[in-house]
Amino acid sequence: MRLAGKTAIVTGAGSGFGAGIARKFAAEGARVLVADIDEEAAHAVAGEIGGLALRVDVASGESVAALADAVHAAFGTPDILVNNAGITHLPAPMEEVSEADFDRVFAVNCKSVFLMARVFVPAMKARGAGAILNVASTAGLSPRPRLNWYNASKGWMITATKAMAVELAPAGVRVNAICPVAGETPLLKSFMGEDTPEMRTKFLATIPIGRFSTPEDMGNAAAFLCSDEAEMITGVALEVDGGRCI
Repeated sequence: MRLAGKTAIVTGAGSGFGAGIARKFAAEGARVLVADIDEEAAHAVAGEIGGLALRVDVASGESVAALADAVHAAFGTPDILVNNAGITHLPAPMEEVSEADFDRVFAVNCKSVFLMARVFVPAMKARGAGAILNVASTAGLSPRPRLNWYNASKGWMITATKAMAVELAPAGVRVNAICPVAGETPLLKSFMGEDTPEMRTKFLATIPIGRFSTPEDMGNAAAFLCSDEAEMITGVALEVDGGRCI
């Protein structure tokens, strides 16, 4: 029960890695708010773990502000914030990705971190404690061709994590990132372009351990980094990738 008595917000927690993180946090004793743009999915996960659910569009300042109001009413200042919600564009030569797709990727993957920080960091600083976890990607460390702007958005997230960590450390707020390799999530097909045995074999060949990341892998890593056991760890981008970045 490493998170007993703590409150946590996990965005994009209606499925995939976010759901895995929410489940692990609840198993470790945290009270979890499951935030997702898919309200039905959020309620399903929240019902399973005894948490709360709320629809949020993390790319919208108005929606994030409403989330903050709801969280503060239910929890007060949260102990843990996980910026997990993310999207990608389909594999394509960099010059062929549409401006709309580019804007959406950076709004959801990058602007959301700013919007969430804007509404939650002040209270964490005032309390002198907090843990923020950004779910980045191995794509931000070792980019794959044809996912150029997704790669760049995750590289941005890793740099933002380090910048946030060095600024917030004196206030007692830790900021870390985890970098999963492709996993069994709704985004897998988008990363590959098509979900075929041949494409899966191609992707798996780049992972020395020989399997995709799982929501459970992410939950385990997230629970450690957001627990008091990691109180001396801030500004890291932990590769949870089966050796992909070696």
